[in-house]
Amino acid sequence: MQTGDLEIQVKTFFGLENVLAEELKKLGGKNVEVKNRAVNCVGDLGFLYKINYSLRTALKILVPVLTFKAFNESKYYDKLFKFPWDEYMDADQTFAIDATVYSERYSHSQFMTLKMKDAIVDYFVAKHRKRPSIDTKNPDIKFHLHIDRELVTISMDSSGAPLFKRGYRKEQTKAPINEVLAAGMLQLAGWDGKGNFLDPMCGSGTLLVEAGMIAMDLPAQIFRNEFGFMNWKNYDAELFGKIKEFRVNRVKAFDGKIVGYDIDEDALDVAWKNIKAAEMDDIITVKKKNFFDSQKDMFPLLMVFNPPYDERLSISDEEFYKKIGDTFKTHYPNTLAWMISADLEAVKKIGLRPSRKIKLFNGKLECRFLQYEMYEGTKKIHKTEGAS
Repeated sequence: MQTGDLEIQVKTFFGLENVLAEELKKLGGKNVEVKNRAVNCVGDLGFLYKINYSLRTALKILVPVLTFKAFNESKYYDKLFKFPWDEYMDADQTFAIDATVYSERYSHSQFMTLKMKDAIVDYFVAKHRKRPSIDTKNPDIKFHLHIDRELVTISMDSSGAPLFKRGYRKEQTKAPINEVLAAGMLQLAGWDGKGNFLDPMCGSGTLLVEAGMIAMDLPAQIFRNEFGFMNWKNYDAELFGKIKEFRVNRVKAFDGKIVGYDIDEDALDVAWKNIKAAEMDDIITVKKKNFFDSQKDMFPLLMVFNPPYDERLSISDEEFYKKIGDTFKTHYPNTLAWMISADLEAVKKIGLRPSRKIKLFNGKLECRFLQYEMYEGTKKIHKTEGAS
């Protein structure tokens, strides 16, 4: 396998590319280049291990191993059949292929995946007289096939299971926020563990746990035991052990407060189970409380939340968002609040003009991540009122 510096592509959600690029730079990434829903960079094997273990806004981390142009299916198969697959996997290992195809010439991604599988199997049968098996659920080696018109790129997935699977989510409420999206929102909001944090509609507690992980500088994958790169032929267990030890030694104490409110007892039970699984029950508190009846009791305070809209609670959108605005204005002076919403009409009822709007996606829903700055005193409130 390739040694020295590797070309690396890190996948993320739309809108989090710049956050991810900053994370990569802080971890020592070279030639960091922002793409659509991805960031490319360069680093060695140790860097690959470190970013898999540490990145908060990465979905998966790919290492391209083969790029070529193919103008028909025969050329495509021939190029793949001639590639030295035994440098990257053994015949007794299982494999799977994810595919993304943007091509009029090759419109059926399933067919192209099948041809790639055939080429790999035929290669091993011809050279080693052994046939590797497909395992779509838990493969030893996961390949990623990307076709853009005639350009074919084959990458190895170094992460294995998607990196939003942190390992602490034991249960979930309806429509929980993805861990990577939650971590990205917190970093966009400027949460760095200084001060106090409130999620006033905390649901299953994802924002709370991710806020705790950032505050303590815990590696995002501290609870994960398996990565795709562990099955690679060049896996260096000693090197990975040293990287984990170094990252864990950076963990710091947190002396602020991280608090979650919810009016749903079932949601609070789920949140508490996840918080305990993340071993953060000593720094995170959850309370049964209606945000609309609450008062600011932590100073300074950053608020970030994902209103449940109709997915989790039955509510009237316009009335609900008006109450959010009223609570902001009357009960949370001198507070920075961020919220994500897909209901771009209803958020106008908040009655405050957002000072920032960032386009994000929560699953397939196009959303806006909105920042509101509350000031003490009616004069400043009136100045900022208006439709969003």
